[in-house]
Amino acid sequence: MTEVEVKKTQESLQDRLAQVVELLQRQRVVEDLTHRQEGPHQDRVENLVHRQNLVELQRKLDDLHSADVAYILEALPLDDRLTLWQLVKADRDGDILLEVSDSVRETLIADMDDHELLAAAKEMDADELADLAPELPRDVVHELMETLDGQQRERVRSALSYDEDQVGALMDFEMVTIREDVSLEVVLRYLRRLKELPGHTDKLFVVDYEGILKGVLPIKRLLVNDPDKQVAEVMASDPVSFHPDEDAYDAAQAFERYDLISAPVVDKNGKLIGRLTIDEMVDLIREESESEVLNMAGLREEEDIFASVWKSLRNRWAWLAVNLITAFIASRVIGLFEGSIEKLVALAALMPIVAGIGGNSGNQTITMIVRAMALDQVSTGNTSRLMRKELAVGLINGLVWGGVIGVVAYLLYGSWSLGVVMTAAMTLNLLLAALMGVLIPMTLARLGRDPAMGASVMITAVTDSGGFFIFLGLATIFLL
Repeated sequence: MTEVEVKKTQESLQDRLAQVVELLQRQRVVEDLTHRQEGPHQDRVENLVHRQNLVELQRKLDDLHSADVAYILEALPLDDRLTLWQLVKADRDGDILLEVSDSVRETLIADMDDHELLAAAKEMDADELADLAPELPRDVVHELMETLDGQQRERVRSALSYDEDQVGALMDFEMVTIREDVSLEVVLRYLRRLKELPGHTDKLFVVDYEGILKGVLPIKRLLVNDPDKQVAEVMASDPVSFHPDEDAYDAAQAFERYDLISAPVVDKNGKLIGRLTIDEMVDLIREESESEVLNMAGLREEEDIFASVWKSLRNRWAWLAVNLITAFIASRVIGLFEGSIEKLVALAALMPIVAGIGGNSGNQTITMIVRAMALDQVSTGNTSRLMRKELAVGLINGLVWGGVIGVVAYLLYGSWSLGVVMTAAMTLNLLLAALMGVLIPMTLARLGRDPAMGASVMITAVTDSGGFFIFLGLATIFLL
């Protein structure tokens, strides 16, 4: 899809969202007007208008892809969201629940009866059920498991036995397997008998009679080779494969590195137990990226933008409390130099510049380090070199931009010594920002925490307090 086509699709989706919002608003206005009118036909008019709006909304929903309906639901306030959710056809509930964000899914599930949840879940594959099961009521999950056949039940239990960040939790069980001792013609006849191929099937998996993976047969090789050839002659015998207990994000990086669409998942004995597909990897990368952005801002979890005030407060309180403490520490640092500020008022005007530039530089360093750690580019062998490089960048930036602001300070206040102090303070604070920008995410990772968790809050606290202390301390020593 070209950039223009993507833009048109996005514009169309935005237009449909606007149309849905307009219909919901129109419905509220009409209902309000009919409530104000009195007469023998009031109820009949109200029901007629109500049904007309709902039919139009239903028609628009039917024309939309499940992912687009999910997007619209996420963009609506809770009351409108639930109104629209009631209009979604029951056979589409499962697909849409899998598309919406976790926080929005919670509100939709809370609005559904047990029989509605069961009906939606019965349309899902084993891997999809495993994704949804942790958020369903326990009695619904129990009843749902009873309705599955033995193979499906075992697959769901297998997927649920892995952590959400492991390959086993994301693998798909729908795949096509073949033997290596048959001809391509036999494989083609076998495929024609199937009603349809599983989604994202770019290769067939070659196994022996015990289910051990022997290789993969890409569809393009199947189509372009002589039908009389044996599968063993054409297949790739060294495919990229994964184990179910591997880190899912490492698998996603492998998909990106090798341009994979699907890949086999094998157990420790080499037996084929599932596959990974590109759609799951794209979702994982997107979720990881969103989580990283939220963590750097100090948010503990994804937040529904229309969530209740109390829920939003709980999500934001923790790091706001930390920020309050660090801000208080910074104010106490300033308090130590109240006498100096009283004697030289220019210090009050200039000290935010030192702290602000330090915070910006520190955030740049942290962003680079967190990205490098996510790509496994940081190891014990290159940490010291990375530290020296960032300190060198901080030193040069400090001397250059500190020199610029030093000249500005001299021109504004006519004091060359104040300019020198400004340059020195800027350089030292940028060195501090570079040092902490490397140490903070690495320390968090060593403690088993997300290296991005609250990193932005912490680096700002350090550079603010450190910047104030360095600048006011130098000014006190050399100017007063």
